[in-house]
Amino acid sequence: MSTSRPCGSWPTPVTADLVVQQSGRLGAVALDGDAVLWSEQRPHEGGRTQIVRLEPGGTPTDLLPEGANARTQVHEYGGGAWWVRAGTLWYAEWSDQRLRRVDPGASPVSITPPAPEGGSVRWADGDVDPRSGRVAVVRETHPPGSRGAVDVVNEIVVLDSTGVADVVVSGPDFVSDPRWSPDGSALAWLEWDHPNMPWDDTRLRVRDSSGVIRVAGGDADAPEGICQPSWAADGSLWFCSDRDDWWSLYRWTPDGGVDRMFHAPGDVGAPHWVFGPRRYAFLADGSVVLAVSHRGRDSLVLLDTDGSTRTLAVDVTSVDDLAAAGSTVVLIGSSPQQEPAVLRFELDERGELVGPVQTLSAVRDVDLGPEWISEPEHIEFPGGDGRPTYAHFYPPRNPESRPLDGELPPLIVMIHGGPTGNATSTLSLARQFWTTRGFAVVDVDYSGSTGYGRAYRDRLQGQWGVLDVGDCVAVVRWLGEQGRIDPARAVIRGGSAGGFTVLMALATSDVFAAGADYFGVADAEALAQETHKFESRYLDGLIAPYPEGRETYVERSPLTHLDSLTSPLVVLQGSEDAVVPPAQSEAIVEALRRKGLPVAYRLYDGEQHGFRQAENIKDSLEAELSFYAQVLGFALPADERIPVLEIENLRPDAG
Repeated sequence: MSTSRPCGSWPTPVTADLVVQQSGRLGAVALDGDAVLWSEQRPHEGGRTQIVRLEPGGTPTDLLPEGANARTQVHEYGGGAWWVRAGTLWYAEWSDQRLRRVDPGASPVSITPPAPEGGSVRWADGDVDPRSGRVAVVRETHPPGSRGAVDVVNEIVVLDSTGVADVVVSGPDFVSDPRWSPDGSALAWLEWDHPNMPWDDTRLRVRDSSGVIRVAGGDADAPEGICQPSWAADGSLWFCSDRDDWWSLYRWTPDGGVDRMFHAPGDVGAPHWVFGPRRYAFLADGSVVLAVSHRGRDSLVLLDTDGSTRTLAVDVTSVDDLAAAGSTVVLIGSSPQQEPAVLRFELDERGELVGPVQTLSAVRDVDLGPEWISEPEHIEFPGGDGRPTYAHFYPPRNPESRPLDGELPPLIVMIHGGPTGNATSTLSLARQFWTTRGFAVVDVDYSGSTGYGRAYRDRLQGQWGVLDVGDCVAVVRWLGEQGRIDPARAVIRGGSAGGFTVLMALATSDVFAAGADYFGVADAEALAQETHKFESRYLDGLIAPYPEGRETYVERSPLTHLDSLTSPLVVLQGSEDAVVPPAQSEAIVEALRRKGLPVAYRLYDGEQHGFRQAENIKDSLEAELSFYAQVLGFALPADERIPVLEIENLRPDAG
């Protein structure tokens, strides 16, 4: 039987300790013969990334020695830090950014020379020539004494067995996805130039014995975001393009040109913030397994050789990476009831599942019954400009507690990063941390989010800091009108670009009682001037070209609107963040101190853009909870012993 308690005070098994307990994040999967490999980012090992290999009938085996860390800093966000062929593993080592090779049964060996300055030469997204064993890979060079983004050089090089590099693609501002054809006679890649991001306008090229061919992209009158080029066994090149609004699947052959192979309401592609993720793969018979995102959920689809499709009965609603070989499919998948896991299944000649879907690694086994789990409801509401806008809504859920009579739950508005990103339906204990305490949560796919087509994504062009904020304000009012939440106790939280939206929402609206800013952008102009190369022109589209649009940058900066900011704020920041440097957060904190507003600040040593260390993830969650308890006026469960966050300028009668 449940007990009436004030929302926020509900006892729960989902503590911050549980959120980080033996937790990790799965990064990528691969098939090497019959073996499955995947990467695990492990907070309890300092946030390092380990590569795991599982042979048929065996047990998972760590491939990297203690202390090794398979993580690249290319584009700052990384991804594509490792690849494998015939038992040999290549990976980028975080500590010095050099490439290592690990032969079966051997220790890692560096195959690239030391950089003139530590980490100034970086590697990512490699592919092995099946004919010669050479590796085509992205190289990012930060010249010694460079002036920042303007001097960084991105190229595709080919490494021989001794690590000697032959530059094969140079000139574009950015390159990615070097992929050898099955016989090694051709190399495909993607390239793009400022001010575009890879989802704005990219070019797909192929180099073979006849020269360089432009396959797709590069039409100034019809820009298209291209991603995930991949060669089929028959020598055709497949890729995703959003030329028809959705990221659909296309095929190119030298003689036949480009044909659209799959198109439906939904995205096969996704924005490539990091290198390497794949959402389709080929089976031995030529059919294709693909993940399709529509209205906030993924489904797995089989595209047969005759063009027919069927939905596969695999219980996942989010796919992070996918690989296939023969009749075997492996993926990192999750659902509202399951955290991300490495899954494997087999298909027969009719495309039917053979036996059950196997879970190879779930990172951890959370002993949490379904009665504790709040599942998302995908909602549509009128956004800030009145157009249909979307979100995942999670009602509070706790079998042992219920609100006081007449009480509506407080609301946490969650803002994903990007802003070219999306909310997912994945089971997240970090979300259940709130819902099991009596909070409602709404995870907003505001205008500009992905998974709804290019037109929806392009809504945010020139409107960042306006329409995203309007959508977040609108969802609070809409849920309040529905009688599902207490609009007077709505708070807003987000990180990076989501942190920017948090700050702008607090500064330009009066609907939020408080906010939590994780390494958010406080000064848009400073970001345009100081950020890393990958995003150094991102704001040209989201706000305006710089410096021509400087006045707009000033107007869109939270620091400009401090006079109208009256809500309490907690700010959490990594000391080594190169994307949003600590100076941005500290400027907001100092300004709030001068105004005498309630503010708390946590600076975490050794953290970059996003927290990886278990103790810091735990501390940030508990600090945020303590902050809400003090400003909204509810008591914390006594048995959790959560440290009280020190809040400057907090009035004794707050809450």
